[in-house]
Amino acid sequence: MNIYLTTIIESINYYIKTLPQITLSGIFEIIILAFIIYKILFWVGESKAFSLLRGLIVITAFVLFAYAFHLDVILEILKQIASVLIIAVVILFKEEIRAAIERLGRHHWFNHFFASQRKLVNNEKIVSELCKAVFSMSKVKTGALIVIEKNDSLFTIIDSGIEVDAKISNQLLINIFEKNTPLHDGAVIISEDKVKAATCYLPLSKNYDISKSYGTRHRAALGISEVSDCITIVVSEETGRVSIAQDGVLKTINNENELKDILIKTIYHQEEVENHNFIDMVKGWFNNAN
Repeated sequence: MNIYLTTIIESINYYIKTLPQITLSGIFEIIILAFIIYKILFWVGESKAFSLLRGLIVITAFVLFAYAFHLDVILEILKQIASVLIIAVVILFKEEIRAAIERLGRHHWFNHFFASQRKLVNNEKIVSELCKAVFSMSKVKTGALIVIEKNDSLFTIIDSGIEVDAKISNQLLINIFEKNTPLHDGAVIISEDKVKAATCYLPLSKNYDISKSYGTRHRAALGISEVSDCITIVVSEETGRVSIAQDGVLKTINNENELKDILIKTIYHQEEVENHNFIDMVKGWFNNAN
């Protein structure tokens, strides 16, 4: 009995010794991998890539079946087309992959590390002009789409439209969105204290759960808010309702004061503060050294 017990203990000790040692770096790697797997599954769950995952499970089961029953011809064919399938998957789901990468780049810690955050000075007039224009258009049911840039650059969107580069004013915005005028169709992009461009094209939202009552303007407002940190103001041409799109969420604005509060809190602050990023700090050190 003692011999058997000794043998069992020796076997257990042998297998324990063969196990890899648990180190701090190993624990760190496990945490990173778990986080990556969680993010991938979360992304798959909220996009149409879920159907891709189910398809991959079916293909994997078929490959295991072929391997278990030594179906060598089928396995050889699968090996030959494997690289083609990977390329096909990338092409079919390029929009979802692009959105996932853009979302990674939009994390707040990433933006804080790499992007300068600026708060503008004395913008009470800008906010007042914006709100006047929006609710003037709302009263007469003039459709409007105004995108206000924050930290994420919208230069590609600006390039898709017609350059304006004019100071923000109530009259300018109303004239731009006036029906049957050359610039009324599309979005206006505002950066700092300037109307940068008009008739700009915005990406439509990929969210299939959006209410069918929303038109193209609202879908475009949600679309740009899903890929950048901007705020988009929408005026409905059918109802005159004013809405704001931010971070993929659409919110109805009931009055001018509510819109002012949101703009002041999120974009147009009343004092100037410069939050220098890591790259700015390195440049400063380099300049001081010279």
